[in-house]
Amino acid sequence: MGLSKLTTTLLALDSLSIYRALLKDKVLFKLKALLIYLDHGDVALRKLVNLYNDFYFELAKSETISLNDYIIDQIVFDENPFSFKIQAVQCSDSDSVLEKAVSNDLRGLQLVSKLDPSMIKAEITELFEDNSAKQIIEGLPDWVLESQPTSSLGPIKRVKDRFKSCKRWEECIEDLRNFHKTYGCGIYARYIAFVWEKTDGHGYLKGIDSPDAITLNELVDYQNERSRVIENTLQFLDGCPSNNVLLYGDRGTGKSSTVKAILNEYHSHGLRMIEVPKAYLADFPLIIRHLKNRSQKFIIFVDDLVFGDNEENYTSLKAVLEGGLESKTPNILIYATSNRRHLVKEYFSERAGLQSGNHNEEVHAGDSMQEKLSLADRFGISVVFSSPDQNRYLKIVDGIAESRHLKIDKERLQRESLQWALWYNGRSARTARQFVDWIEGHEHLKNQ
Repeated sequence: MGLSKLTTTLLALDSLSIYRALLKDKVLFKLKALLIYLDHGDVALRKLVNLYNDFYFELAKSETISLNDYIIDQIVFDENPFSFKIQAVQCSDSDSVLEKAVSNDLRGLQLVSKLDPSMIKAEITELFEDNSAKQIIEGLPDWVLESQPTSSLGPIKRVKDRFKSCKRWEECIEDLRNFHKTYGCGIYARYIAFVWEKTDGHGYLKGIDSPDAITLNELVDYQNERSRVIENTLQFLDGCPSNNVLLYGDRGTGKSSTVKAILNEYHSHGLRMIEVPKAYLADFPLIIRHLKNRSQKFIIFVDDLVFGDNEENYTSLKAVLEGGLESKTPNILIYATSNRRHLVKEYFSERAGLQSGNHNEEVHAGDSMQEKLSLADRFGISVVFSSPDQNRYLKIVDGIAESRHLKIDKERLQRESLQWALWYNGRSARTARQFVDWIEGHEHLKNQ
């Protein structure tokens, strides 16, 4: 590849319009810096070697060492005027003009993806003819030109494989359109689960690479309780009226697992989940701005919800549940779990304040007390998960053991599971699972 070819590749990057944000990507930014410097002609070997390895280091940190595969990945998940418009179902007569620009970008990115490391090394070698420089240049690492098998699953794998097998990437526009229309764009297409985090006072969504993989089939018993949550979720996904849900009850009964399993069951239907720590509930308006105008349906998940007597951020949650001007959008629901029916702690001193003659007590103490008690009532659906009795506990143990195909005498299994419950956390679905984990490992070691 001569210098003119390198210049053509550089111009392909310069010509990006719809996918222009990719120029800020660390890998492509470093690659462009290398090409720009090499295009000058008057270069220093040390700087060239550093620029080359800066680019290679960023590529090596990604999940692939193939530049072709890396660029395909960036295209599929890029958030740009085309992908955002498609996922938001905003169609207009200008689509043909936009798609023409997309076609031009895809041609340019395909040209960049074919960049051969050996050709770049040959060009550098022509600039430095002494033997010591030649040895250093030949030692520069290579990247892979061929596409590698993708670890992605389902629709992501299909659209990536389409690019890998297509001779002209501009012919993949319809595949991109269908992908964005169904699965969205940006991080909402790449991840199904997120957590809201804050750094230096700034909140942001962090995608979770490996969310809890628990499935509904793994959850034994509590079908009646779980069915109400599932039914509400299906209504939500179908665009029907649906409710925010509070799952409360005894610890270890599967409240959080139910919510996580629902995500794993229905994420292919466009469901996404965002876990928001209680300390960040005041960020609800900001989170909602992130999620509106998205094609996906979002469940905001608040786990182990309870407020202390001096906490006021429960008013942020109350505002969202009631539906303020910016607090209610049709693609968002709130699912919360708690071990308490009343989410805000109440004290006997507050009830005494109703008849108190103390000048320091609130005049309308009853109003404050009712406000605290009414927070749970603002959830449209409340589902109670209570600790199992002995028969139900044994049924859960048997069900988990059966799903794992454990060949253990049933009488022994039940006898030891009851002992386990006495020794540890009492009867609950969580205790049953912990017991089966233990006995499965115990049997494995014994049979080695």
